[in-house]
Amino acid sequence: MSELSIVIPTYNERERLEDVVAAVAGAFSAHRIDGEVVVVDDNSPDGTGSLADALASRYPVRAVHRPAKLGLGSAVIDGFAAAGGRALGVMDADMSHPPSIVPALLAVLQALDVDLVVGSRYVSGGAWRNWPFPRVIMSRVACALARPLTPVRDAMSGLFIARREAVEGVRIEAAGFKIGLELLLRSRISSVAEIPYEFADRVGGQSKMSTREAVAFLFQLRTTYSW
Repeated sequence: MSELSIVIPTYNERERLEDVVAAVAGAFSAHRIDGEVVVVDDNSPDGTGSLADALASRYPVRAVHRPAKLGLGSAVIDGFAAAGGRALGVMDADMSHPPSIVPALLAVLQALDVDLVVGSRYVSGGAWRNWPFPRVIMSRVACALARPLTPVRDAMSGLFIARREAVEGVRIEAAGFKIGLELLLRSRISSVAEIPYEFADRVGGQSKMSTREAVAFLFQLRTTYSW
């Protein structure tokens, strides 16, 4: 069993996949982490899945191929199931999450003996760069709405590492950026730490977040309050 598995869900991410895989693998090597990248691809028409297979010959990559666009939440769960790490992490494929933060997330998980470490835009030192103002407002509002459910300041973060035993077997129904919140509420997580990072809007490709998905999130959040 490896020390860490980073799950990266993909759909039409061929343009940036090699960059993020190489950067994560470089962070593993620089910090002597026995890690792997688990790419979970939803049958991307741009060939992301075949690229993931090719990258496996050069980097510690495990490719998971799904038959259709089945959603982010189930992609993460399928990635966790395929992963071989004692710690399980998630990050985006578009470089909006800096791969260089991976060793710090793992170090905090191990040093503080917590169940989950979240990369946070909203603790001291956290920030965002080149993010459209409407997206900033949307994120702030979403986190504020989630505060009665969890003390985590960036509950909508898609960047985190957890102990395997705390999240293994959890069911996540979220289709979008509520995945971090669902993980917090549905899993066996009892202790959480947040560390700051700078979120950067994706470079290249097309954002997966739309107004429709933001509205869907509000309905999902209403359901979450009823659990």
